[in-house]
Amino acid sequence: MSIDPEIRINPHSHVPPFEQVRQQIADLIALGTLRPDQRLPPVRQLAADLGLANGTVARAYQELEAAGLVTTGRAAGTRIAAALPPGSRGDILAAKAVEYVAAARRLGAGDEEIARALTTALNKPVE
Repeated sequence: MSIDPEIRINPHSHVPPFEQVRQQIADLIALGTLRPDQRLPPVRQLAADLGLANGTVARAYQELEAAGLVTTGRAAGTRIAAALPPGSRGDILAAKAVEYVAAARRLGAGDEEIARALTTALNKPVE
């Protein structure tokens, strides 16, 4: 059992690996790629798949559970929660918007150019 699309760890990132795992799973949940009651891989399996320590993945799962995004049960394993906590989708979208604006500004884009690019993206069909 694996998460599809794959989670990728950037070993050169200043973001700790557990946070990279947590953020990518949270994003997949918010986007609806991971659906309610879908089972996540066991900690050991995902850790082996990503080349991480078990504790790193366990911490990511604990953070996701604390945020109400997943539930954990002995027999049931770790599953996507039945519903997103109030505000979590908006929080994730806001964070992604901040990342987008920061990346665009690093490229030298002004507000109007950033807004045009976003409008263009909004008008493209979703694949």
